[in-house]
Amino acid sequence: MSAAAGVADLSPVSRAREQKAWYFYDWANSAFATTVAGVLFGPYLIAVAESAAVDDRVSVLGLQVAPGALPAFVITTSTVISAVVLPLLGAVADRTARKKDMLAGFAWAGAFFAALLFFMSGDSWQLGALAFIAANLCFGASAVVNDAILPLISTEEERDAVSSRGWAYGYAGGGLLLALNFVLVSFHATFGLTEGMAVRISLLSAAVWWAGFTFIPWRGLRNHPPQDVEQVEGGVFARSFGQLWETLKDLRNYPMALTFLLAYLFFNDGIQTVISQASVYGVEELGFDTGTVLATYLLVQFVAVFGALLFGRAAGRVGAKRTILVGLVIWMLIVTAALFVPAGQIVPFLALGVAIGIVLGGTQALARSYFSLFIPRGKEAEYFSFYHAMDRGTSWFGTLLFGVVYTLTDSYRPAIFALIVFFVVGGVLLLRVDTERGIREAGNTAPSVV
Repeated sequence: MSAAAGVADLSPVSRAREQKAWYFYDWANSAFATTVAGVLFGPYLIAVAESAAVDDRVSVLGLQVAPGALPAFVITTSTVISAVVLPLLGAVADRTARKKDMLAGFAWAGAFFAALLFFMSGDSWQLGALAFIAANLCFGASAVVNDAILPLISTEEERDAVSSRGWAYGYAGGGLLLALNFVLVSFHATFGLTEGMAVRISLLSAAVWWAGFTFIPWRGLRNHPPQDVEQVEGGVFARSFGQLWETLKDLRNYPMALTFLLAYLFFNDGIQTVISQASVYGVEELGFDTGTVLATYLLVQFVAVFGALLFGRAAGRVGAKRTILVGLVIWMLIVTAALFVPAGQIVPFLALGVAIGIVLGGTQALARSYFSLFIPRGKEAEYFSFYHAMDRGTSWFGTLLFGVVYTLTDSYRPAIFALIVFFVVGGVLLLRVDTERGIREAGNTAPSVV
């Protein structure tokens, strides 16, 4: 027996160690996604802008805007910038071995800008708007790099389970901090705080949480050298632009990846719109107070932990594509049930929240790992930048349809039911994805269950 033959293969141990560290970035950045972007930033920005408003209007680049519309404009601005910038950042990330350093750098920069939200008080809504745009851009950039690391630390066989555990960590971490902040804001007087100060401390806590827990993946991940990148001339940025151009030309050689991206565009837009409009539906249509809706939001967060793990196990048995399709059918049932949920009845509303939690984390986690199978080696960050750019650059389709239907019907019930079209179209397109062909086109190894 040769010496080489007697050496144990330690790569699974090394991958497992990196995977455990990688999970904690989802745990870290979900604090921003839930406490800041999901719950507190929008209402607090409106409140601060109202104190600066003249005749119920504030000036934005010379335009007179109602304070209540500011969060939508701020988020739209941030998503449009992200859609343009992220593909370029993805090209840069693919050309460097220092992906974990890029991940941490974007995370800490995002946390810095998020911390500036603590100083949004009085009438300084402009500071809050600019800080959120910068933080959200860094959030998206770090997500691109984080997702690109997934194929580097997991085999095709492991990927669904690893991605699902990451999402589970995210919902657990984001939900835990949100629960603590819910107590602080709801019982602010008990702590000797004004409501505004309690909100500002909560916003700051999300920044500290994001920055602090990012140290775990930064210390625990290794820097992996780039593989099979395009050979183009110039410095890192010139080469990155060159690689982006080569990838755009080469995309036609990966039709299954393109088909999945189109399917994801639709069904993810439906998911994001349901989540963003659920609180409006609960308060305005069903008559619940904000505290009840926030408590339901927390319920969704914690159920999503188990939902992500459940979907990961299911994918190991029947494949990611079939599991995602089952999830989309459940989403169709959810928006259909929303037509008939009686106003003021908490149990049916909570049941809807549980159903959303079960499929929310699962469909998103598996979409990430499933798409990774179609990415040629050396272009992980770039392809995931397209993935996130489509997510952010088109996320207004669902809210537009929701708003139009509400305007025509004066009811949120048909407005939320109309979102079924996104799940139907996304599901039909997903059915057209030939998983084995897509894996073959990318030059990857097919998992035992596809």
